[in-house]
Amino acid sequence: MIKQKILTTLVSGAIFVMAGASQTVTASTGFDNFTALPSSVAAGSLPESSPFLLANPSWIQLSIANRNNQLAQGQANSGNWDMITANETGINAGRYLFMPFETGNAGVQRIDLLNPDYNTRTVTLVAPGTQGFVSGDASRWTPWGSYLTAEESWGTGSTKGRLFELTNPVSATGTGDSHFVQRSIIPHVSHEGLAFDKNNNFYFIDEVNGGGIYKFVSVNPDATNGDDYFAAGQTFVMQVNGGGNANATGTIAWAPITDVNGGALAGVSVLNADGSIDGRLSANNALGTDYQRPEDLEIKTLANGDQILYVATTTTDEVYSFNLASDNASIFVNTMMLDQATGLSVGSAFHNPDNLAIDAKGNIYIIEDQPGGEADIWFATDTNHDGVAESIGRWASMSTLGAEPTGLYFDKFNPNVAYVNVQHPFSGDDRTIMIAVPEPETYAMLLIGLGLIGVFTDRRKNFPHAC
Repeated sequence: MIKQKILTTLVSGAIFVMAGASQTVTASTGFDNFTALPSSVAAGSLPESSPFLLANPSWIQLSIANRNNQLAQGQANSGNWDMITANETGINAGRYLFMPFETGNAGVQRIDLLNPDYNTRTVTLVAPGTQGFVSGDASRWTPWGSYLTAEESWGTGSTKGRLFELTNPVSATGTGDSHFVQRSIIPHVSHEGLAFDKNNNFYFIDEVNGGGIYKFVSVNPDATNGDDYFAAGQTFVMQVNGGGNANATGTIAWAPITDVNGGALAGVSVLNADGSIDGRLSANNALGTDYQRPEDLEIKTLANGDQILYVATTTTDEVYSFNLASDNASIFVNTMMLDQATGLSVGSAFHNPDNLAIDAKGNIYIIEDQPGGEADIWFATDTNHDGVAESIGRWASMSTLGAEPTGLYFDKFNPNVAYVNVQHPFSGDDRTIMIAVPEPETYAMLLIGLGLIGVFTDRRKNFPHAC
């Protein structure tokens, strides 16, 4: 009960901060204040509503949504909740979380963080199986204020591997009025990570052994809607050290796999039966550099304005960093990294890196695709921000049987709140877990500075209860 009261005060304050605060407020975080865990938590040792052993015992975790409850409320929900993002711009920025279902009948749901009613705060916006949508994995908020997701499913002869945009993610009330649009200019691949750089170039990967890293350059980079942004543009595949190789570091170049408008490029583009472009075979023709199951993407902006693209490769137990300003590729993390808990090489304890996340300070977190009792979240220390980590440490470890942690997302408007999904547990009860640093005094001072202390006082009791 004491923990619940602390978190009620903490996060209700955070919710009202995000309505008026810019991202420059989130200049520090308490999430980097921890002592690395020496080992994984025992499988099944923690309740599914509090499934993480956290590296700082003062941090608090709270289940803010779960699938069994959604089913009980009559919401169509096929489960396997995957990657998370929020409405990062626009009216009520930061109020909602969005995530797809990674199933054979995939959909999209929204969680309203400002809704105190546990039973009604989560709404399915894209009904499972809409437009044949499968294996929903990615989540990314667009520069113009919409939601992107995509299918982690592709192979020769497939009709999948598609990118979709939910054009009205905030205003939609449910499945009946949501607008879910395929963006067919993007070549078909097995999608996972999606990212935009500061010039609104769009990055994606092909999640397969031998998969490439891609960039789409829109003819209309400053478009205010997806119709205009995806109307025309050119897709490239990354070449490192000349391309036609695998797992390379060194000099980056980009080879086109479409023409400037997104159409077929003679001698390179391979067309599918429906006239769309096969990104995988086209990348092979363009001598793209292959990586082994590249998965999630994150972009970090350095103090000088340069940006680094991070990519996790699950099969080789690596995370790569690609400096988009200096055009240089490096290994950011691998099994030779020092373990902060032991001072020795981390070795096989670091396995199957999948998702990536970035906090308010630019720290990179690496989430393993492992079952409960082995699934860890690692914090990477890169003191000089050169894209090569000095060490990694276990930040959290998940115990839920049959599950994996996925979609770790740090609130862009509150540096001490994060969200993570617990996906496909044996129980079938997927969950969204909030993790918070309980520093209510910090939030009170911030609210005073924003002129919102009255709102905080009036509304703090209304933060959603756990279940």
